[in-house]
Amino acid sequence: MTVTCCIRYVIDPFQRDAFAAYARNWLRIIPACGGDLLGYFLPHEGTNYEALALISFASLADYETYRARLKSDPDGAANFRMAQEKRFILKEERTFLTPVGP
Repeated sequence: MTVTCCIRYVIDPFQRDAFAAYARNWLRIIPACGGDLLGYFLPHEGTNYEALALISFASLADYETYRARLKSDPDGAANFRMAQEKRFILKEERTFLTPVGP
């Protein structure tokens, strides 16, 4: 069973470039820690404060292993720190989804 973690961010629209840099860092870090990154998405039309990330895993157990790796990864820790210092993420929500099959 594949599980996809959908992360919905509420971002400071005046710090869009800072969030984009944060997202670009994850493009390398997430796969190295075991996540199948489907992508980060910035607002384009409509609201200017919602961004998304989609990361898939074979199971919730694999997600938990990934989270442990991510927390101990020096680049991951640095990226989390940057987000805390610059405060461009106002809110973050995680939803776990499974694909609809035939």
